[in-house]
Amino acid sequence: MKLAKKSCVDFTDVLSSKAAVPGGGGAAALVGGIGTALAGMVCNLTVGKKKYKEYEEDVKEILNKTKALQQRLLDMIDEDAENFLPLSKAYGMPSNTEEEKKEKEKVMQASLKKACEVPIKIVETSYEAIKLHEELVDKGSKLAISDVGVGIQCLRSALISGQLNVYINIGMIKDEKYVNEVKDKTEKLVSEGTKIADDVYKKVEDRLKK
Repeated sequence: MKLAKKSCVDFTDVLSSKAAVPGGGGAAALVGGIGTALAGMVCNLTVGKKKYKEYEEDVKEILNKTKALQQRLLDMIDEDAENFLPLSKAYGMPSNTEEEKKEKEKVMQASLKKACEVPIKIVETSYEAIKLHEELVDKGSKLAISDVGVGIQCLRSALISGQLNVYINIGMIKDEKYVNEVKDKTEKLVSEGTKIADDVYKKVEDRLKK
């Protein structure tokens, strides 16, 4: 059974075990999916309400985008697990002779880049979803404003968690050009994304305290 198809109980049970997957990457993707789903919930609670008629089309567009991003993040749970397996096997390769050491290093380097792919996508997709909450905080139903706050914090966590899973892999990659490109891309998105998330959360908090 796919990891994303497991019940909440089964998923957290396997997550807490010593199984190689799922790990932090799968958890980050799931949390991001939940944060995106909350944006969809707020949209569904807003569409059709006379009070928010001026934002109707905008909210419908946000809703369509959340569905796509939510599915993309959930798909990444299993994709991350699949991409990690080659790296897991590479660690167990023999390294007794010089030839074996060279082969192991070659496989390790390729596997580390493969393991980076989904964490990079988690950062990119979480950032996209954060931008949806940024728009939704001003256009969504005020009765669901707290859900925007919860959603943005889930996505902030997914964003940072994705970056951590990038770091743990690129730390062992010897291709400096690749490492610098990945760091530049993800660090920019995380810096901008966390700032947007914090601003959105502050708006939510201020409105709830009134």
